[in-house]
Amino acid sequence: MLPLRSNRKALNMKLSWLVIWAGTLFLNPVTADCNITSQTVTCEESGKNLSNIPTNLFRNVTKITFKNNKITLKDSDKEILQSFINLTELYLNENMITVLYNNSFCNLTKLIILDISNNYISTVHKAAFAGLNQLSVLNLSYNMITQLGSDVFTSLKSLTVLSLQCNFLKSFHIKSSFKLIKIVLAGNPWTCSCDLLDLQIWLTASSVTMENENNTTCTFPNNKEKFSIKTAAIQSADCKTEKASLENTVTSTSAIKLKSIALLTALTPNNITGNNGTHAELPLLGKSWTFLAGVLGFVLSVTLLIFTAIKCPTWYRYLISYSHRRLEENDSEMFEQEFSADMNSFPTVSGTNNEDPVVIFEKIHAFVPGEDGFIEDKYIDSYVTEGS
Repeated sequence: MLPLRSNRKALNMKLSWLVIWAGTLFLNPVTADCNITSQTVTCEESGKNLSNIPTNLFRNVTKITFKNNKITLKDSDKEILQSFINLTELYLNENMITVLYNNSFCNLTKLIILDISNNYISTVHKAAFAGLNQLSVLNLSYNMITQLGSDVFTSLKSLTVLSLQCNFLKSFHIKSSFKLIKIVLAGNPWTCSCDLLDLQIWLTASSVTMENENNTTCTFPNNKEKFSIKTAAIQSADCKTEKASLENTVTSTSAIKLKSIALLTALTPNNITGNNGTHAELPLLGKSWTFLAGVLGFVLSVTLLIFTAIKCPTWYRYLISYSHRRLEENDSEMFEQEFSADMNSFPTVSGTNNEDPVVIFEKIHAFVPGEDGFIEDKYIDSYVTEGS
């Protein structure tokens, strides 16, 4: 009787675990395509449907493979990764990662292999690999990295293999204390100039093996094309001269800027003191000219208004009083008679005949009737024609 009850109890427990496992798959259908065990998680055949790291994984796994998916390593993904404290291998190759931010893999203190190749990484922050004290192999190949700081790998004390193959690196500043066993640098557009001298010295002085050395060649300048970056002629003396010249240029430029700032600071009203130690006020340049222009404009406007007020009545009377009319034929005859009467009142000059006054009149006034019977008047507009 007892064995029967124990068998039923064991069967019920198995059914319970089966229901829990089925429910987990139902709630996370993406993981149905993954191969999950107590130690490993492999999701590389999921048809690029995995955009987030699943949350229903065992926390004691040691190996996770999320190859060929759409993971971008968001903040939520980083939080989930931090819970896998026993993880030793992490494969995130062929995903959609673009930036490695600071502390992207913190808390993974037991991680030994990290593969994030074949992504779209263009920027790697200084503390991106902080906390990976046991990391030995780092694969950053086939990305879009254009620049790497010399401090990016400082925290990786146990690193032995580094792959930077097929990126967009032109130079790589590296510290002499950096220790590696193997490095892969082929497939980058290296510029064999003074910027590459640190790397060349490090490759020559250290015992590191540069894999595929024959294909790790200079791209620029043209006269050094196809030369190995390890053996290309880069004169350290020329680099020192160039560096000194650059430092002098930077120093002189900085000095000029500092002098300019000091001069501007000294010319500010708050920094100018008088003889008695008090701050002397200086007029603001822009506001003084604006005030002067405003005063001049106001004075001119008032003057123009006063002049207009004085002259307007005079102009008005002149325009109203000015009028003329067309002279008729009888008006010219009447004018001649009146003028003759006036001339008879003038005293006569001895020794002259009666025609002299007429001659004098013609010389003085020269009023001669026109052929059309009208007298010319200079105030009559020119558009008055004979037919009027």
